[in-house]
Amino acid sequence: MRLADHAAPIVTTVLCALTFAFGVARADDRSVRQLVEARCQNCHGMEGQSSSPNYPKLASQNAEYLRRQLFNFKLGKRQSAEMKAQVADLSAAEVQALAAYFSSKPIIADIAFDPALAEKGREIYLKGNPATGVTACATCHGPQAHGALFLPRLAGQHASYIERQIRAFIDRTRQTPDMVMHSVVTALTDDEIVALGQYLSGIE
Repeated sequence: MRLADHAAPIVTTVLCALTFAFGVARADDRSVRQLVEARCQNCHGMEGQSSSPNYPKLASQNAEYLRRQLFNFKLGKRQSAEMKAQVADLSAAEVQALAAYFSSKPIIADIAFDPALAEKGREIYLKGNPATGVTACATCHGPQAHGALFLPRLAGQHASYIERQIRAFIDRTRQTPDMVMHSVVTALTDDEIVALGQYLSGIE
């Protein structure tokens, strides 16, 4: 028997396996996109680049942070009737798939309307305010504001969304298990909060 006769079934098997694997990947991709279309796009956009500052950008957000927040909404640890309704029946696999999907999308930074204010925000973000006891945000969220495994990326986020979340931590309407954020942001002034939002929204 010729070598080609032995090779033919092997090649066929490999091609079938690759075709099956590719087909599964494509099917998974389609199911995630269908989920985004049904549950996410109205507020966050298909690419996670929400056009309204009422909703956060999910593009380029850290996958593990997204996964944890979706479960927090699902379990009621983070309060939002709107989000709880959207995630109530999601499986763990679907939550993981959504987190991976949005984290893989590029984020588009905004243009700061007040460059001087954004510069003030940069100083606070990188150095804090020693005079009032404000810790530098970069200590936890990194010098580029890209966050970490369970810490959110702040770079490129809507300015007003960042402002709202800081104020929610201050008045305790948004809770975290370790309460770290509450103590970190308490001493921020209104001007500093706005400045941080301006700075962070304009960087990628």
